[in-house]
Amino acid sequence: MTTQPPPQGQNPYAQTPTGPAAQQPYAPLPNQGAPVPPPPAPARSGNKKVLRIVGAIVVGILVLGVKFGIGWWADRTDAETTSVGACMHNDGTDSNADLNEVDCSSSGAQFKVVEKFDDTSDDSKCEAVTEAEISYVQYGSGHDVVLCLKEVK
Repeated sequence: MTTQPPPQGQNPYAQTPTGPAAQQPYAPLPNQGAPVPPPPAPARSGNKKVLRIVGAIVVGILVLGVKFGIGWWADRTDAETTSVGACMHNDGTDSNADLNEVDCSSSGAQFKVVEKFDDTSDDSKCEAVTEAEISYVQYGSGHDVVLCLKEVK
């Protein structure tokens, strides 16, 4: 018995599709076929690095501020911070004065500031101040100051 092979390109056993499947082309199912690459890793932002740099700068500024700002403020003397009309007491000697501001009504008030000149050590400026009897010059620490004083009686 001899059988004839089917003609090329046709399937003799195939059935003709009917219904909706016959009208739609073949679509692969999701996750079928070529592998889908994983989503890219989120880009590393430089936020942490920037925050570290900014933090280091802020700390540096604070350290310098404490070292120089507070140090300068702590080293200021009463001669630098006093104002005209304030009273002073000399806790030192005549040749090595240490003036400290006191209340003018206190028994320790020895001198009254009648004029103050900042950023100079020229005590001859007090010669032009009529009320001034004594001049006090402070220079070196912080800034130069000349106080023109009169004795409190």
